[in-house]
Amino acid sequence: MLEKIKKEKKSLFGYGAPAKGNVLLNYCNIDFNVLEYIVDTTPLKQGKFTPGTHIPVFSPEKMIDKGYGDIALLLAWNYESEILEKEKKFRDKGGKFLVPIPSPRLI
Repeated sequence: MLEKIKKEKKSLFGYGAPAKGNVLLNYCNIDFNVLEYIVDTTPLKQGKFTPGTHIPVFSPEKMIDKGYGDIALLLAWNYESEILEKEKKFRDKGGKFLVPIPSPRLI
């Protein structure tokens, strides 16, 4: 699914940088060549890179700076409903979330 999105020249970034998300990134070899960046609300993670995959982590304002982008890989899937509600503006502007767990789906 990620390869298809990249071939369609859509922008792709990560949303959330929890440990479980980093395990997924490393296991699936998803690095900075796939995800341009990751946004996370935790100030301690911002300005750093994801372990192993070296994807830069920014504050959620990066989404606005980049024009919201097309698709966000939801790496904090256990907070799906809260994040979807919180990021209503992103979705209203046409952005979609790719939720990888329990089965991949675009919402």
